[in-house]
Amino acid sequence: MATSKCAIIVGASSGIGAALARKLARKGWKLALVARREKELEAVAGPINRGGADRALVFAHDVTKFSEAAPLFQEIVHRLGGFDMIVYCAGVMPPVAPDEYNIEKDKLVFDVNVLGAMAWLNEAAARCERQRSGTIVGIGSVAGVRGRKGQPVYCASKAALHTYLEGLRNRLGHKGVTVVTIKPGPVHTPMTEGLKLPFMITADQAADGIIAAVRRRAVCAYVPIIWWPIMTIIKMIPSWLFRGKDI
Repeated sequence: MATSKCAIIVGASSGIGAALARKLARKGWKLALVARREKELEAVAGPINRGGADRALVFAHDVTKFSEAAPLFQEIVHRLGGFDMIVYCAGVMPPVAPDEYNIEKDKLVFDVNVLGAMAWLNEAAARCERQRSGTIVGIGSVAGVRGRKGQPVYCASKAALHTYLEGLRNRLGHKGVTVVTIKPGPVHTPMTEGLKLPFMITADQAADGIIAAVRRRAVCAYVPIIWWPIMTIIKMIPSWLFRGKDI
């Protein structure tokens, strides 16, 4: 990845977004870090900006306030002095009991994981189309490949994000724009705190996988790659088998 480029990371206060910010900064990127929690954003930006480098700008923003995304995107691009890439890392997965059906939780999941992504990535897509360049990255999940009984709405939100990104890719691919769908397996983040899940990786490892996928202009990348054969098999399993056990 070239140096002296400008990237926006939405959901940069912790987890994958924070790890990605640190790694891109070391590669010379100028960054806009966006998240709801300003104090945590400042903690990420502080070491990057040590010595007055001012390579990471901080913008406090709640992604569920959709109308704020477009003007904030424009402000960020102006302050960065350009735009090369956006990575949408924001996501929520509230705990759900086996017998719980909670529309407020469900709405929050879709607001953050899907509609917040659309508000930001629509604006980025319009910019990329005008300049006929740029990279759009969305952080999906292996959970979006099938509907699983433990988190049906979270799975649905990631499936929706995957399909939206595919649509953007088909719309923009012939206009010099790269759209990358990242499908991580479980990652050690505050969202997965306390969960014991297979093949769990660190946020730093996930960030390395994202950077590698962007470098090779991947269409879709499983992170780590072991999830590609696993999910290929899982996609072929008849749906009725999921009813007995959460595969």
